[in-house]
Amino acid sequence: MKTYASQLLRTLPLVSLGTAIYAFGLHYFLIPNQLMEGGVTGIAILLNYALDWPLSISTLVLNIPLYFLGWRILGRSQIGYTIFGSVSLSFFLYVMEKLIALGWVVPFRTSNDYILAVLYAGVTLGAGLGIVFRFGGTTGGVDIIARIASKLKGWSMGQVILALDIVIIGISLLYITKEQVLYTLVAVFIASKLIDFIQEGVYAAKAFQIITENGEELGLRITNEMERGVTVFPAKGAYSGKEKQVLYCVVARHEIRRLKTIVRSVDPLAFMVIAEVQEVLGEGFKEE
Repeated sequence: MKTYASQLLRTLPLVSLGTAIYAFGLHYFLIPNQLMEGGVTGIAILLNYALDWPLSISTLVLNIPLYFLGWRILGRSQIGYTIFGSVSLSFFLYVMEKLIALGWVVPFRTSNDYILAVLYAGVTLGAGLGIVFRFGGTTGGVDIIARIASKLKGWSMGQVILALDIVIIGISLLYITKEQVLYTLVAVFIASKLIDFIQEGVYAAKAFQIITENGEELGLRITNEMERGVTVFPAKGAYSGKEKQVLYCVVARHEIRRLKTIVRSVDPLAFMVIAEVQEVLGEGFKEE
């Protein structure tokens, strides 16, 4: 219980920080330049463009029915962080609306340099959502629909979110120009890349699978010289029938050349498969 409480105390402020950055990006860069966003936030932006409804209210109202649906189908544990994230987003959207109304924040508007607005919109939205997702939260909306569709129908969450975003951004053509829609797609692309970058972390590693007849010697050298753990699996060549070993080892980028050198010095005929690894947890790497 204490562990769960401490986890909440650690993650909820970070989820709040992410929603604050996201709300800032929406009100400071996106909306002043008549750009769009996907999901329920995109629907709220459409209502803002068409009826001048405040984002803080419409995002919350649109999410409330989805809370109950998600609670019934997905369960309390999965929907808790979603409720917190979306309520936090509505709160910070309200704060931004008040600051703008008071003149304390002046949104960035441009009529001739959309690229600058698009770049910063993508960065702020991606940074905000990346932080939210990294620490287990969501901003509700389409994410809930995608989770339900995945659970009930087995559909890919990514495909459901993409399809709904395409529909929402397509409808926006009724209120914004084709050029602004195209600029929106650039912002969405930048945001998605930054979300991935933040979720996966700045650290990247390489996973080696090495097939060799000298597994014991190679494993010892990697362990002693590089201080990296190695897992050894027994194997057998299908054509030759010879007994072999498969070594699995994960190393940092700067250690790749050194590991290759060790492998070639022990077994010049070793077969190596090198794969990209975005995140590594455990001894010798980062801890969660």
